[in-house]
Amino acid sequence: MHKKLSRKIGVIFIPIFIFMVMKLLWFTYRKKYHFIDEPIETQCMAVTWHAELLIAPQVYKKLRKKQKTSAIIAQHYDGELIARTLGFLGIKALRGSSRRGAKAVLIAAISALKEGHSVMITPDGPKGPRYTMHDGAVALALRSNLPIMVVNYNANAFWQLKSWDKFVIPKPFTTLNIYHQVLSLSQMQKEEAKAYLQKQMLTYAL
Repeated sequence: MHKKLSRKIGVIFIPIFIFMVMKLLWFTYRKKYHFIDEPIETQCMAVTWHAELLIAPQVYKKLRKKQKTSAIIAQHYDGELIARTLGFLGIKALRGSSRRGAKAVLIAAISALKEGHSVMITPDGPKGPRYTMHDGAVALALRSNLPIMVVNYNANAFWQLKSWDKFVIPKPFTTLNIYHQVLSLSQMQKEEAKAYLQKQMLTYAL
């Protein structure tokens, strides 16, 4: 009973705290953008590694302020915290994972794409292993024939959690080198596309 109450209170206040910390840290960083490809204004799939979720959504929204966006988020408690935090950035949550609700979230993602939303996804989420390329991002990109926007970054100074993804928190006032790629998986088979996307995402990963 106590745990349920704590969680109910937590999902209200923890996302507010996380968002405030995210924004405060963001304003302290010295940001250097490296555009491997020119930014695109059109609908796309947006991908980043799970460890980079503190920074990547903020980069995405800075570059694409007007684009309607949804994000595939796992159904567990931590996923609820992430979903509510991203909501403050104007990013709608599509709830599901490879383990729970996969079919439902796939249908929701396809519907969001049809409505003109870009869709964000972490290919190694929700539980890894770290830097693993699961099917979701590639399957949706191949089905929709949309370009893939990849965001990675390196920080000069950072903390790294002991979680499965080795989540990264850049220290205040450090320099972020932010890397932006736009990829096409057109004409590729699934396994070929997965290998290619994984290789490109690892090029600038921490």
